[in-house]
Amino acid sequence: MRQAFFVTGTDTEAGKTHVTCSLLHATRRWGRTAVGMKPIAAGVESNGCNSDVACLLGASSIAPPLDWVNPFLYEPFIAPHVAARAAGRPIEIPVIQHALERLRDLVEVVWVEGVGGFRVPLDERYDTADLARILALPVILVVGMRLGCLNHALLTAEAIARRGLTLTGWVANRIDPAMACFEANLDTLRARLDAPLLGVVPHGGSPEQAAPLLCLSVLPGFDAAPSAT
Repeated sequence: MRQAFFVTGTDTEAGKTHVTCSLLHATRRWGRTAVGMKPIAAGVESNGCNSDVACLLGASSIAPPLDWVNPFLYEPFIAPHVAARAAGRPIEIPVIQHALERLRDLVEVVWVEGVGGFRVPLDERYDTADLARILALPVILVVGMRLGCLNHALLTAEAIARRGLTLTGWVANRIDPAMACFEANLDTLRARLDAPLLGVVPHGGSPEQAAPLLCLSVLPGFDAAPSAT
C-alpha cells in the first residue's frame, strides 16, 4: 500500500524534522521503503543546503532528485511567504502535488513535513493548512512539550478538524527536558486530543534511537509486524 502523511507542529522549533526523521527510521524498521519530503524550506547553510532537508534525505530509503524532496527553497530563514516574495518565486501548490506523486511512485510511505506551524502563510491566499488540505493527507501532530503546549496543541487539532482533515496521530517531543509536570501535561493531551499517541521522543537522542519508541501500528496501513532490522 502506497501511503503518505503530513507532519505538522504546534509551532516553529517544535521538532518536526527530528520527529519526521524518527518516523522515517521507524517505517524502515517495519521493512517498508520511505522518503521524507519538505515541500517548502527557508534557510540555507554555508554549504548551500538546508539542514532539515539534508536530515530527511539522510533518514530516507532512497535519494531522489532534490527538487522532488524540496521543490521550494529560500535562502533567508524567515517566514516562507515573505521569502518567496523577496525571491520573486511564489510557492506553487501544483508543483508540490506533482513532486509528491513522483515520490509516491518510488516508495511505500512518504512523510511530508510542513513548514513552521499549521497556519503559516504561503502567500496572500493560502497557508500550510491549505497545503495539507489540497494534498488530502492524514495529519501527524508534533507537540513540542514545553510550557504553553496544551493550548498550542488543542488549537492546532481544532484547526485540523475545521479543514476537514484527519488527525491520525500525535507525537510528544520533549524539547524542554526540564518541563514541570510533564506526565500531567501528557495525560491532559491524551485525554483531549482525539487521536492516538504514537510515542514520546526523549530529549537529546538521535532519530535512530527514537524510532523504536514510536508505535506505528495505530496508523492505517501499518497492520503487519515490523521487520527485525
